[in-house]
Amino acid sequence: MRFVPAGQDFAGLVLAFRHTAFRLETREAYNEADEAPILRRFLTGGGLDESYMDDWIEMLTPRIADGQRMERVRVVSKPHSDYTRFGLALARYNVEAGEDIRYLPRHRAAELDLPGHDFWLIDSTTLLILRFGDDDVLLGADLVTDPAVVVKHCYYRDVAQHYAVPWQEYTKQDVHLRESP
Repeated sequence: MRFVPAGQDFAGLVLAFRHTAFRLETREAYNEADEAPILRRFLTGGGLDESYMDDWIEMLTPRIADGQRMERVRVVSKPHSDYTRFGLALARYNVEAGEDIRYLPRHRAAELDLPGHDFWLIDSTTLLILRFGDDDVLLGADLVTDPAVVVKHCYYRDVAQHYAVPWQEYTKQDVHLRESP
């Protein structure tokens, strides 16, 4: 296991997937500098600037069309945190581009004994266990290739995906969901 700091090397590992990239997101908030103004605008009722997602969508769309998969399960609490509401609103663009984003209530994740840490699982062979500072800023990830640990996280992925609800269904059943405060 080695630590990979946040930045281009880390992003390169995630985006190097050939078949599937899966992320389990367990935190109530993420503090990403490039998101801060968009999040602030959203929280003050200014809506979303969808151009924020353009680069991601441009990168993702052809990969999905070629049969690659980008999948996420977001573990969420109720009432939703401000960041969860923001993520739910942004997910529309990810889903339209072909990402599979699902939601799992935090209490259910605990019942299923899912881990309390975020991770990326790349092609079911490479694991990145994400590390964050006290201020919710991504520091980087522990790169894990030990087969036993990777297989355990494949199991976590499978369980999370099985019990989580797709974004489209989750937003329909959540009557408290609003795009902005």
